[in-house]
Amino acid sequence: MNSEAMRCLLCKKPKCALQGCPVHTPVPEAMALYREGRLDEAGELLFRNNPLSAVTSLVCDWKQFCYGHCVLNVKQVPVRWYEIEQEISGAYLFRHKLSRRSSELAGKKYALVGAGPVGLVSAVWLYEAGADVTLLDANPRMGGVLRYGIPAFRLDKKYCDAFETMFAEAGITFRGGVKVGEDVTLAELSAGYDAVLVGAGAEKPATLHIPGEEHSLQALPFLKDPSAFDLGKKVIVIGGGNVAMDACRTAVRQGAETWVYYRKTFENMPANPLEVEEAKADGVRFRVFQAPVEVKEGGVVFRDCENVEPEDGGRVVTRIIDGTDHFVECDTLLTAISEKPDFGLFAGTSAVMNESGWPSTDETGKVEGLPNVWMAGDCILGPKTVVEAVASARQVFQAWTANA
Repeated sequence: MNSEAMRCLLCKKPKCALQGCPVHTPVPEAMALYREGRLDEAGELLFRNNPLSAVTSLVCDWKQFCYGHCVLNVKQVPVRWYEIEQEISGAYLFRHKLSRRSSELAGKKYALVGAGPVGLVSAVWLYEAGADVTLLDANPRMGGVLRYGIPAFRLDKKYCDAFETMFAEAGITFRGGVKVGEDVTLAELSAGYDAVLVGAGAEKPATLHIPGEEHSLQALPFLKDPSAFDLGKKVIVIGGGNVAMDACRTAVRQGAETWVYYRKTFENMPANPLEVEEAKADGVRFRVFQAPVEVKEGGVVFRDCENVEPEDGGRVVTRIIDGTDHFVECDTLLTAISEKPDFGLFAGTSAVMNESGWPSTDETGKVEGLPNVWMAGDCILGPKTVVEAVASARQVFQAWTANA
């Protein structure tokens, strides 16, 4: 048995679950079952709470969530629960068969737009509640960011394959290569199903708004099919988030000398600190306080930056320093500064859009102005983590079952 499990205090009010985990993983209950050797029961408990437990245990930012909230942090020896969760869930996923656990939603039909994290977990919960489920995705296969965004060295595609097999055996319909808004409209789905859940990821890259940017390569298309691109000898990645870390670690595996340039410092990077350290271990080099101002043939013009603390003690701001322009040679510039959802599928509908141009929703995720359309995941949260997308999807599912 994993000796790490024996260190868990099985807290009655576990901070790791109640405060640290967006889906409130029942850590003490699962840990107790694990200690007793009841692995199937532990696996079922975790799967029912979060069908992507096998995935989130691999790609979560543990320091931010469970690991960072363990009560043993006081002694700086938190329990590595994610390792035990992976041992339990990583095996259980490939044995699990979906079954109708209740008939709360029997006879109802649901369409799920996007077969990424939101679509996968929602399909499981809906099917087990008795509903008929149809998954639609623009990509030919299931998985969304899990298959087409997160590199294989971080997440083996066998986990996406397991859901394909599971859904095929259960009779869940998957329609790949379908672009909602083009091949089928949101209005058509709304008319043909009892409810529609839009759970497509944030895949519309933000732009740098600098001269010559059209000569750069965006990170998401690169991550989708790295072998399709000739990067050359030297690559510069712009950004400090998880997508930037995935892009730079993939580029270095393609044989390129790879650098990450970021306009702030390491403490300001939104990426999982573990991913940053692993990128360094892979051989990726970093330059901080660097802002790109122009892309030219053969490289990029950068300008130095600095953090400035306001006299009133307010939020630290990053200032670009004039007169510090310098040219850095590279063969490929990869941009990974942010992403947002594509709300084009709402065009021509009566959806109410807020001042930011996003569909307005209530607390359950229901889209204002549409009778039976909900949103979850990146469509509401922006580009967040997989486990946060799962939590968002569960909120919608709970609203559906409460009103069944």
